[in-house]
Amino acid sequence: MSAFKEVGGTGQVRYTYRLRPSSTGRDALLTEWARCRWVWNECVARSKKAHRDGETCGPARLDRLLTEARGANAWLRAGSSVPQQQIIRDFGKSRAKALKDVKDRLPMRQRAGMPRPKKKRLADPTLNYTRRGFRLRDGRLHLAGGIVLGVVWSRDLPAEPSSVRVYRDSLGHWYASFVVSAEAEPLPETGRVIGIDWGMTETATTTSDAHDLAHPEHGKRAQAKVSRYDRMMARRKPAKGQAASKGYRAANLLRAKAHKKVARQRQGTGRKRAKKVVRDHDAIAVEDFRPKFLAKSSMARKAADAAIGATKKALTEMGRKHARDVRLAHPAHTTMDCSRCGARAKHALPLSERTYTCIARGAVSPRDKNSARVMPARAGFIPAGVEGIRPPGPSVREAA
Repeated sequence: MSAFKEVGGTGQVRYTYRLRPSSTGRDALLTEWARCRWVWNECVARSKKAHRDGETCGPARLDRLLTEARGANAWLRAGSSVPQQQIIRDFGKSRAKALKDVKDRLPMRQRAGMPRPKKKRLADPTLNYTRRGFRLRDGRLHLAGGIVLGVVWSRDLPAEPSSVRVYRDSLGHWYASFVVSAEAEPLPETGRVIGIDWGMTETATTTSDAHDLAHPEHGKRAQAKVSRYDRMMARRKPAKGQAASKGYRAANLLRAKAHKKVARQRQGTGRKRAKKVVRDHDAIAVEDFRPKFLAKSSMARKAADAAIGATKKALTEMGRKHARDVRLAHPAHTTMDCSRCGARAKHALPLSERTYTCIARGAVSPRDKNSARVMPARAGFIPAGVEGIRPPGPSVREAA
């Protein structure tokens, strides 16, 4: 497996590959992770103590503590210092983000929260290595400490990686995520502009009928299999205080695999559709829709299966990769504005009303198509409408 993922705002991208570690390599990774987890938990404890004593506990102080701990603890010293130093950096970033959220007085639900201890059976292993901590030789990944891992090279790396993250997912599969410098790959100009409006009946309605994104319904097709595994788990559910049986753990793993397959199908579909849109258009106006609020509504399952967030992210990443102009348009009042004259309806349309009628000219069009046509003007690709009137609404937020 290989996946392209942009590292936000750094001019770099991640390429992720599946690992096939031997039993020896897997044990070495888990032992290395045990040391890193100890370092993280020690950082949490020292940070709490410093907070109670009114002292500061920055990365420099934690680095000194790591040096002292490695000198006094042979077990810790037996591991590589690179992932241990990197986990201190991760701790510092998490703590700084939490303190900034408190300083900015963000609501509790939006705060990152202070770093917490990593429990042995709950935290998935994650090891970060800088350039001096790994190398690629003969198609294998060599990590500091003599750990050698086999990599499934589904495609070649475009450049020399600057760092790698080795991690295990919830299914027990190991991956290596390499960070390389991003290089734009411009596509031929087409001179075309497209507007995209997200929806429930279709994942996206666009100004081009050929690029409308139908609902993939991956989750709906997998529901029968998931429900079967749910029943298996319910029959084998252990009593309170008892350990889970082998059959229960097996059913839980099958259920997790089914959900993971659906997630990958949604991600793959989003990337394929994004590539088609980016290949055929120079300018792309995307509704900056945040579907998080739908999680508490009756449309939660439908919205999750549509994978709007994954598709929107794929569009922005693919647009930057191929030097396309992708802009996020504010979604407010897009269903109330007329795409022809810019007139705004006095009342918001209910979801059951799927036809838009202009109050000024009486023009009638499908609701989602009208919203899609509003997007290019809202994003600034069409400076004026037919009558020289810019459609009203909030300013456009360009993709960062």
